[in-house]
Amino acid sequence: MSKIDEVRSQMTQAMKNKDKPRKDSLSMLLAALKNKAIDKREDLTEAEENEVILKEIKQTQETLDLTPADRTDIIEECRGRIAVYQEFAPKMMDEDQIRAVIGEVLKELGVDAPTNKDKGKIMKQLMPQVKGKADGKLVNQVLGSMMQ
Repeated sequence: MSKIDEVRSQMTQAMKNKDKPRKDSLSMLLAALKNKAIDKREDLTEAEENEVILKEIKQTQETLDLTPADRTDIIEECRGRIAVYQEFAPKMMDEDQIRAVIGEVLKELGVDAPTNKDKGKIMKQLMPQVKGKADGKLVNQVLGSMMQ
C-alpha cells in the first residue's frame, strides 16, 4: 500500500471522527504527495514518498521556529501537523547506527584516523548510504566527533 493510499484512508477516518486539525494536516500531506507524483508523471517510489514527507516536516518545523512566541495558535497548529506527519515518516537512524555506517565507509576508503581533509570524500561516500534514513546534521556531528 502506497503512502498516498495510506494517507487517504487515514484522512477518511479523520473525517468520520470529525477531527478537523488531523484531517487538514493529512490533506496537506496528501496534496504534497500527489503534486510530486504529478510532476514526475508516474507513481512515486517509497524513497520519493519518504523524501516528500521529510520535506513537509522540515518546512513545518521551519515555520514553527520562525513563529513569534505570542502566536500560540500557529505554534499549536505546527506541532499538531508535525506529529501527524511523523506517523508516516521513515524511522530515522540513531547515533550508534550512524557510527556503524561511518565505520564501514572509513574501511572502504582505507582511512584509519579521519581528518578535516578527508571529510569531503567521506561525506561523498557516506551521504548516499544514509539519505532519507538519517538527519544530515546528526551525520555531520557524529563524523565531526570522530575526527582528530
